[in-house]
Amino acid sequence: MDVSPARAFAASLLLSAAFASPVISPALAAGPAAVIGKGRKVDIEYTLTLDDGSTVQSNVGEKPLSFVAGEGQIIPGLETALDGKAARERVKVRIPPEEAYGPTDPQRMQEVPLDKIPEDARKVGTLLSAQGFDGPVRVAEVRPDVVVLDFNHPLAGKALTFDVLVLSIN
Repeated sequence: MDVSPARAFAASLLLSAAFASPVISPALAAGPAAVIGKGRKVDIEYTLTLDDGSTVQSNVGEKPLSFVAGEGQIIPGLETALDGKAARERVKVRIPPEEAYGPTDPQRMQEVPLDKIPEDARKVGTLLSAQGFDGPVRVAEVRPDVVVLDFNHPLAGKALTFDVLVLSIN
């Protein structure tokens, strides 16, 4: 195929014009996409699992979890892992106990006389509520004369793995 010098010159002008003034998509022209940062309202979908593979909690297909970044509304390790992420970004992160609900604190164990605990609740793992305490209290041990109650958060001392999909950032 023979290309005339005039056609070659016209083609080179078109190419140089295309590279000199690139086409900018409307999304790029509007600026960078929103990312998670202090003060931004964020909606996420997540699944929380433990090291043994058991699922503790998930909101997949349900109402999103909403929080304001930087206000301590979610555990510190997850807040750090999500910082700077964009909408529709997926994050899978394992968070050590120190950045989640903390290590198990032996000082938060309390012995209670057996007769102070209802008979049907005298089983290891039973969750109780205690007056003046915000959160569940777990029966950790049952002895002949006392029940040992654990006032630690149920996920204290555990590493948590979050699989998160950032749904929106405002």
